[in-house]
Amino acid sequence: MRRTTVRSAVLWLSAVGLLGACGGVPEQGEDTLTTEAQALIAAPPLPLGSFTTYASPLAVGGAVQASAGLTPGYDGYKLTVAAHTQVQLEVTHLGSSMGLDTGLFVYGPKDSSGSYGNQVLFQDDDSGYGELSKVSLATLDKAGEYLAVVGWNNAAGKQYRLQASCVGGACVPNPQPASASQGLTLVEAAVDAGLQATLANANTYREDMFSYLRKFDFAWPYSTFSTVDAAAAAVLSRTEYAGYRTDLAPQTFAYADLQARMYWQFQPLHPALLATYADSGEPVQVKSYYRFFQTGPNGDNWRTLNVIFFPRSFHVIVYEQTGHEI
Repeated sequence: MRRTTVRSAVLWLSAVGLLGACGGVPEQGEDTLTTEAQALIAAPPLPLGSFTTYASPLAVGGAVQASAGLTPGYDGYKLTVAAHTQVQLEVTHLGSSMGLDTGLFVYGPKDSSGSYGNQVLFQDDDSGYGELSKVSLATLDKAGEYLAVVGWNNAAGKQYRLQASCVGGACVPNPQPASASQGLTLVEAAVDAGLQATLANANTYREDMFSYLRKFDFAWPYSTFSTVDAAAAAVLSRTEYAGYRTDLAPQTFAYADLQARMYWQFQPLHPALLATYADSGEPVQVKSYYRFFQTGPNGDNWRTLNVIFFPRSFHVIVYEQTGHEI
């Protein structure tokens, strides 16, 4: 269910009811709208329930059809993939009951103790048809077994169909080279919880120095890799980063050189980002943009936008570092 969406139901009132309530007959076609605000479907409570034990397999390129039952609940499905597999998960209009409201959550990979972890890697409420769920891009970094969970709150015996489609990476059977002009379409994903905690702690040190961290993935079904220039172009095309387009001489360098350019309190992020998102030996690059502006007397502001590109892992991390005069 969308956060800001209000479900509307058209109630056709009989002439008898209207006569009793309003003392007259309405004009033909007149109707009354009633609205009801709906909550998002929450992720399953932790620890994950028994549905993980009885989870059914879901193959990339396949689909499962199931009944949602009579009460709010969840079903789990096991998705086994190679490293750097990119999939789309969708509760499809085809095969799902009309009016069903779903949520979709991805965990994993499964560890040696049988746990899928507590962190939701990807989730969606109603990006699919109507109020059905769709994760348009899930980049699964590690090989192993992941858990896709479908949740519902208005099932009443309705049916749903969950489909897993390959959209890039290791699951593409015969990838072809990308064209030289192939751009990137960025899809924002949640930053790892540990990285968020490190960033939040560093942001408490000084009021005049603040940094931001965002993660984007891009579907890549090709045999050749994209470039840091393409990643930077995709980032700068976003409205919120338009101010950096004035830097006509951005710098490009290896990831190892970024640490010395970070404020000291944020430097613990440097090895953590690599450990979290990079493949072993991956040639991670950075393209860095700078801007300076004033907001008045003693109002100097300086900002650096670092586009961190992971060509083999299909990630783009945006690390923005800001400072201002106090």
